[in-house]
Amino acid sequence: LRCLAGNCILNTQPRDTSEALQLNFQQNISDTMTVLPKLSTGLDVNVRFTGVSDFEYTPECIVFDLLNIPLYHGWLVDPQVSATPQRLGDMGETPKGKKGPQERPLERPQALSPGLVAEQFLESTASQLTFHGLCELTARTREGEIGVFFRNNHFSTITKHRGHLYLLVTDQGFLHEEGVVWESLHSVDGDSSFCDTEFHLSHAGDRD
Repeated sequence: LRCLAGNCILNTQPRDTSEALQLNFQQNISDTMTVLPKLSTGLDVNVRFTGVSDFEYTPECIVFDLLNIPLYHGWLVDPQVSATPQRLGDMGETPKGKKGPQERPLERPQALSPGLVAEQFLESTASQLTFHGLCELTARTREGEIGVFFRNNHFSTITKHRGHLYLLVTDQGFLHEEGVVWESLHSVDGDSSFCDTEFHLSHAGDRD
């Protein structure tokens, strides 16, 4: 996998041939090559709560850019929650995978410090997916597009078929279930269904 990704990256070339862009491109290539060995252990990314494609720009993200692979998440702040978006914006990006304890409601965010607002948001969205984020993700992804979805410190292959989102099933428990290829992504609480290669509902992956 690392060799394949490395070869694809080395074969990419910027359309603009200006000297400044070429130098920047070569630096991106160099940074990316130092990241490729991490593919076997995992990449670190920092999400921003402002959009499903918003991440802190790091060498890890450069890999996706150079390979022209869209990277998404659904951990968004609902703009209808008073004061929360602005306060979280003031906090900047949040390290990946920060999870809080049990959910508790936001209490008068306008009276809380930015740090406490951020803490409560992280606690109430420990699944790293919000309803607003799921809606934005469905609207933003293109039909038939193949991308990468980040959630709970895990990267999944994501696609959109007939307006619905699906994640590629990689759980070893389904290794021998030929009828289980895709898992629907249509709720925040984990309720999902399994489908085959043609996105037809499959009962092979039903769990007790």
